[in-house]
This record gives sequence, structure tokens and C-alpha cells, in this order.
Amino acid sequence: MRKSITETAKPSRATYEVLEEMVRLKVQEYIQDILEEEVETFLGRKKSERLTMVDGTPGYWSGHGKPKKFSVMNGTITVRRPRVRGSEDRFESKIIPFFKRRSKEVGQLLPELYLHGLAKGDFELALRGLLGDGAPLSASSIDRLKAKWQREYAEWKQLDMSRLEVVYQWADGIYVKAGLEKDKAALLVIIGGLTNGKKVFLACESGYRESKESWSGVLRNLTARGLKLGRLTIADGHLGIWSALGELHPEGKEQRCWNHKIRNVLNCFPKRIRSEAGEYLKRIPYAETLSECERLRDAFVDRYRKDYPKAAEKLLSDWDRMITFYSFPKEHWVHIRTTNVVESPFSSVRLRTDAAKRFKKVQNATAMIWKLLQVAEKNFRTLKGYWLLSDVYTGKRFVDGVMKHETNVLERMAA
Repeated sequence: MRKSITETAKPSRATYEVLEEMVRLKVQEYIQDILEEEVETFLGRKKSERLTMVDGTPGYWSGHGKPKKFSVMNGTITVRRPRVRGSEDRFESKIIPFFKRRSKEVGQLLPELYLHGLAKGDFELALRGLLGDGAPLSASSIDRLKAKWQREYAEWKQLDMSRLEVVYQWADGIYVKAGLEKDKAALLVIIGGLTNGKKVFLACESGYRESKESWSGVLRNLTARGLKLGRLTIADGHLGIWSALGELHPEGKEQRCWNHKIRNVLNCFPKRIRSEAGEYLKRIPYAETLSECERLRDAFVDRYRKDYPKAAEKLLSDWDRMITFYSFPKEHWVHIRTTNVVESPFSSVRLRTDAAKRFKKVQNATAMIWKLLQVAEKNFRTLKGYWLLSDVYTGKRFVDGVMKHETNVLERMAA
């Protein structure tokens, strides 16, 4: 009678505690066997087999080189490369080239770890935790990565942008301390929303305190590379961006961020009143129509103007830029009422800059943050209501978020 598999199987020597180590050792044995086979293929004979044919491949085994550490995703293995002597052609392994110390996947892991908020010391500690104590790391690894990112950033700044169809653009600045600079440098960032619903970074430039001159330089660079600026710009209350747009893109519409406005208004109240005032204030930008929005605004002003006049004045300030979103599709309001689209990627940027504490040069910070933003861009979601973006791009008219179809001349005459 045939026994079951469970009855015939021998007790396993593997346990949960040593499973990872067993897998790593098996991988190490497997790679070492492949290295041996590569030499056999190169010489055309087994290790112990003698050269018998006159026209056979010259050369012979000459032992092994020193143990070398090689990092793969499940740990660091140790291998000894076979050596070949007397051959006219140089033997080089295809699976582990001579100067390689890590797999392609591990090479891609290095910048990912560094870019996700690890300071230089923590970066090495994290790698050794993943790849083992024998992971081949050097102090120059990160410096080479930085140099590579700076080259990529310089190339990115020269890309042609004439084919991009930008509908919306979100602009904001992030401040980074640079050790060799007296003042904090502002990194001016613009994200564009395209007609296909995708969001892409258009600009990441260092400037001085979000001034008009700094923003003008960013916008001129974009238009010089062929970019047609979008129908609507969403930004916070800094005057620099609005002054620059007024000169360089006067035909574009402008929307101030409601999150910034609400914070600014609430700062005019004592702490004991802020919670109550905030409940009233937050309803205003979520009104279904422009008239309802203005009715809620007036009610808020009437309620608080007497005791807190600065709060009322702050809400009314620059009001025309607060309600522009009503002239665009309702499906897009969630994106264009605030600068959340551009502020969200900044959270990972701040994590990295807080970990590094201070950059020695603004140029280093700019390239680093640009690379961080490039990583964030891969996870951007498609804009809601993307099917309406082409209508906005071609200039269709919207009132309270609804497209208005113009009646033709004959219909108007008939009426």
C-alpha cells in the first residue's frame, strides 16, 4: 500500500527563525555554481578535463579570486570568481561583471531609500538592515547619486514643452535652509494639469522669497521652452506670483487657495473663538453656487465684523480671486479650490529636508528636491472630471460649474 506524502517525508531541518538565512545560502550556492559553469562554457571543457584537441580553446583554470561580497534583494552573498590563465581572450562573468557589487534591483533601491527621508547615517544603517552587514557600501555612493541627479535635473530644465496642453497650473514655494546661504531659499514649484488628466511637474527653481522677479524668471523659462500657460493658476496669497502673472499671462484666470485664506482669517480670532468661526468659514467655499457662496460670506461678515473687524477684512480681501473656481467645471472644484495638488508632494520633501537638517548649497537642495518630486509624480492620480479638461482648454464657458451652450444667431433671431 502506497504511503502518503506526509508519512514518507523526512523531518525538515528548516525552521522559521533560519528561513531567510537558508534562502540566502541557497542563492549563494546557486550563483557560485553558475560562475563555475560560465568558465566551463568559456573553455569548452569541464574543470578537471584536459585540453586534447590541437585547435581547442587555450587556457586553464587557475583557482579562485578572493571572496567578494555581492548584494541582492534578499541579502548579501559571498562568492569567489573563478580565474582563467593562458587564454587569448579575457574571461569576464556575465552574471556578475568584475566591478559590479550589487544587482540592478539593489542599485535602484539605493536612491529610493535615500529619497524617502533617510539622513546619510540612517541610510547606511537601513541598507545594512536590508542587505546584511556585508553589504558593499562606500561613502562615495551617495555623492555619485547626487552628481547623477544634478545632471538629470540640468537636462530636465532644457526639455521642450511645446507639446504639453496645460489646463491648470498650481504654484507654491518651499523654503530650505542652505548652510552657505544667509537666508532660506525658496524653491518655486509649478505642477500642470494636462488635457489628458495627468499632472506633471513643470518647474522647480530656486528663488528669493517668492518675489515677483523670481516667479517671473520661472514663467519666462517655461514660455521660452514652448509652454503655453494654462487657463487657470492656483496659488496662495503671495503677491509675487500674482504680479508676475499679471505681466506675463494677463489673459489667464487666477484662483487663491482657500486653505490659506481660512488659516489667515482664523488667525485674526482669539483661540477660544476659532473653532466656532471655523465652522462657519469652512462652509463658504463649498457652496453649490456663486450666489450662495456670497450669501454665506455676507452672513459671516455680519456676524463677526463688529467684534473682529480684521477677520472680516481678511476674508473680503482679494475676493475676486477666491471665487474664480465657479467659472470652471464642478467636477474640478475639488482640485482647484486649493493648492493641495502641489502641497501634497511637499510632505515627502519636508521629511527629507528635516532629516538632512541643512544643505550646504542651494543647488544641492534643488536637485535633491527635484528628484524627490519626480518620485512623487509617479504616484499622481488622474484629475477628476478629466473628460472636461479639453473643453476648458478650448475656452468653453462654465457658470456655477456647468457648461453653457451658446445658442446660435438664427435661434436668437427666431426667439
